[in-house]
Amino acid sequence: MGDTPPAANGLNDRLLRSWLRCRRKAWLDLHADPDLRQWTAHRNLQLDAQQRCFSALLGEPPGHGEQACQRGDLGVVGLRLKGRGADGSALEAHPPLLMRVKGQSRWGAFAYQPVLARQGRRLTREHQIPLALMADLLGQEQQSPVTAMLVVGAGPRRLERHRVGYSSGLRRQLGEALRKLSLDLERSTPPVLAADRRKCSLCCWRQLCGRQASKDGHLSEVSGIGAKRREMLHELGIQGLNDLAQADPEQLALQMERFGDQHGEAARSLVAQARVQRDGRPERLDPTSALPELEAAPGVLLYDIESDPDVRHDFLHGFVLLPRRADGRWDPEAARYHPLLVLRKHDEALGWRRLHKLLCAYPSWPVLHYGETESLALRRLAQRQGLPEPQRAQISTRLIDVHARVRRHWRLPLSSYGLKSVASWRGFRWSQAGADGARALLWWRQWQGDGPQRRRRSQTLRWIFQYNRDDCLATWAVADWLSRQDPDGVGGG
Repeated sequence: MGDTPPAANGLNDRLLRSWLRCRRKAWLDLHADPDLRQWTAHRNLQLDAQQRCFSALLGEPPGHGEQACQRGDLGVVGLRLKGRGADGSALEAHPPLLMRVKGQSRWGAFAYQPVLARQGRRLTREHQIPLALMADLLGQEQQSPVTAMLVVGAGPRRLERHRVGYSSGLRRQLGEALRKLSLDLERSTPPVLAADRRKCSLCCWRQLCGRQASKDGHLSEVSGIGAKRREMLHELGIQGLNDLAQADPEQLALQMERFGDQHGEAARSLVAQARVQRDGRPERLDPTSALPELEAAPGVLLYDIESDPDVRHDFLHGFVLLPRRADGRWDPEAARYHPLLVLRKHDEALGWRRLHKLLCAYPSWPVLHYGETESLALRRLAQRQGLPEPQRAQISTRLIDVHARVRRHWRLPLSSYGLKSVASWRGFRWSQAGADGARALLWWRQWQGDGPQRRRRSQTLRWIFQYNRDDCLATWAVADWLSRQDPDGVGGG
């Protein structure tokens, strides 16, 4: 199930939630061609987490609709709330869950409060303000004011509960948000692109906005520029990528020093990055070998982890074993995929023994990974499992972060140095269209079902393995390219 288009009649909680995340998204949700939406796993992960949280909270199936409220069921879903705002505007909300609490309502000697399930570990405005709208409309519906709402989330060991009071301050924030949302939705054109587009990877409109950002030369398209630096550059008269590429790096460095020395130091590299992206040609930063560890290596282990961050569980440690032929060339045809699955978080000790055995079986093979996730996870795992410090140090020397080597040795004509971006630039293609870490996590949760007795016997686990294997091979595609750029490159085969 993907993002559901909001109702067109009046303001509602879905539009409000979109607006709090991104003003442009709310406008697109209401006015843009729905065929341009792109499915994302993020919404399905939210719904999955919500179902698990509500099951843990209630301990019994919820009732449905108005009749469940009349019966006084502990939990109620499927009730559509309609009402009026302080200014008389039509409002609507669809609470994911109502839970019975002490009080008095038109249904009897009890009342209800809205409940929201959160992902992540922080309570934000994206939770509180839509909840406030639900509380306001629920108060009108049950003819009894709502004084508090509930936010639940999956903690490392148990369900976490956060009580949110419906305070006068939150009421003011709700009113102001609805007023601004209404003004934005009345526009004939969408609001400008978000200054910080890191969240765009989770959005169903990411391709549409990405094309617009590229067409406009939006500063967020320059690697290394977030919302704050974009504001600084705008203040200095630099509005887009071409302006930045044409700037004098020394003069810009002096100008940006007033925002802090670190910004002055970054100015030269930002100008250089903009020029590389404008011209479409990579620039070498360090003439030394990017991966000298591969020169004499008999093979490499390509390593990638799949995780469930909500419960802090690395459920898959994936390796591709890539040997070297006798003539010194690499042998992709002999590459073997070796997945190490950790079914439950408390199976960590067993998972570590299998992982350590694999590492020990290839003691002289470097371990290549992309980004710091694998390195940090492996080191912490070894420490938790009591591996002596000298052996931990030996493992650490074998770990090679290909992403760090790319950043140290090259400036690339890309807006992102992530694995998907760099490997795709080098011509690598994932075998499953649209697969990413979020979808792999969704597949994992779908395969798990509600426990071992109800585990789904489907191909979702094979999809996870295929995606993980592709990430390992994508890491090699980047590493191989790095090696080939050296005068005595060790790439090949």
